[in-house]
Amino acid sequence: MATIVVVGSSTGGLPMAYDIRKTLGKEHTIKVVNAVDEFTFVPSNPWVAVGWRKPEDISFKLEPHLVRKGIEFYHQTVTKLDPDANMLTLSDGSEMGYDYLILATGPSLAFDEVEGFGPKSHGGNTVSICTTPHSVEAFDEWEEFCKKPGPIVVGAVQGASCFGPAYEFAMIMETELRKRKIRNQVPMTFVTAEPYIGHLGLSGVGDSKGLLESEMRNRHINWICNAKVTKIEDGKMYVDEHNNRGDVIDQHELPFGYSMMLPAFKGSKFLVDLVQPENMGGPLVNPRGFVKVDQFSRNPTYHNIYALGVGIAIPPVDASCPVPCGTPKTGLMIESMVTAICRNVEDELAGKEPASEPTWNTVCLADMGDTGAAFVALPQIPPRNLTWAKKGKWVHLAKIAFEKYFIRNMKSGNSEPIYQKYIMKMLGINRLKADK
Repeated sequence: MATIVVVGSSTGGLPMAYDIRKTLGKEHTIKVVNAVDEFTFVPSNPWVAVGWRKPEDISFKLEPHLVRKGIEFYHQTVTKLDPDANMLTLSDGSEMGYDYLILATGPSLAFDEVEGFGPKSHGGNTVSICTTPHSVEAFDEWEEFCKKPGPIVVGAVQGASCFGPAYEFAMIMETELRKRKIRNQVPMTFVTAEPYIGHLGLSGVGDSKGLLESEMRNRHINWICNAKVTKIEDGKMYVDEHNNRGDVIDQHELPFGYSMMLPAFKGSKFLVDLVQPENMGGPLVNPRGFVKVDQFSRNPTYHNIYALGVGIAIPPVDASCPVPCGTPKTGLMIESMVTAICRNVEDELAGKEPASEPTWNTVCLADMGDTGAAFVALPQIPPRNLTWAKKGKWVHLAKIAFEKYFIRNMKSGNSEPIYQKYIMKMLGINRLKADK
């Protein structure tokens, strides 16, 4: 009998727990460790920040649903990992051993890398939509801002890797301002480390550049690319703008009444604690605490440790960016990691070598408030077999439907390939094409 421990239970970790439970026999023990006792549907956080959703609309308690599926739940934070001893230390001081460890921790938010950055709860001068509690805080400030409108600065700082939510939130705020009939009082500026609008950390997806530039022009949103945010004060952001050679060509002091900037990510603290600066991070993690994985989503040194989602180490797609841009890890990509890990752990328990590899394809539905954009990149990293970007209100409606579909599946413990079944089918992309 083996003990499999899954650390993290968000949009990657919870499907992982359900799928590994479904895949393995009842003689094996599945444990989930998570720092919070609720699941929240992270893609809906921008809607929470403008009041289109309440936290209870997108969240539920984890333990009843996991226990019903025969999965043990531990509402704890992992404080230490000893991969040589196959041992975790939890926040209550207890230790937990494992035969297989699956890390689905997500990221920690590197607000500290820019002076004055982050929500007020972190001592900063901006808001955040990275977590649902942050989005609740952002909504409170949004309500105050709308009583006294002014400039908005929105975007993503240097080192960020998940650019989609920045575009979404900019468009959602713009839509809400028009609904409130105060858009004419709010200058908006999009500030991003990307070398051009629509780069997305992926050297573009289809004509994402043309699509997003057109949308932002139509909405009168100005932008600054190749931007490095150097400091943020209360109501003012300092930005160095670079050319494509990396030279600073302008320095901006941007006043704002409301600002949301996406941060760079790092690994969870217990993983960052394993970083060996003299050894490029070490055998388990890279210098930023992201887990190193091979083609099987398995750590190359510790073969009983697997990892998926935002917490894995992937090199930048475009290393030539004058200002550092990371690589996003999207839902379909994470889902394929879940499937591969399940098969590989099953094979190892049967005495076989792992053989399943995730596809690393990208399909993204980006909401724009009253319309939306769909981006497809198969595979995510160029050159690609299929790539396109399309816009329409159908994407906005599809994302609303997908939110409900995903949450319902997570409550029921359904481990089916949700992105494959719902989004790929909706976009007319069959499984065979996706796997090529």
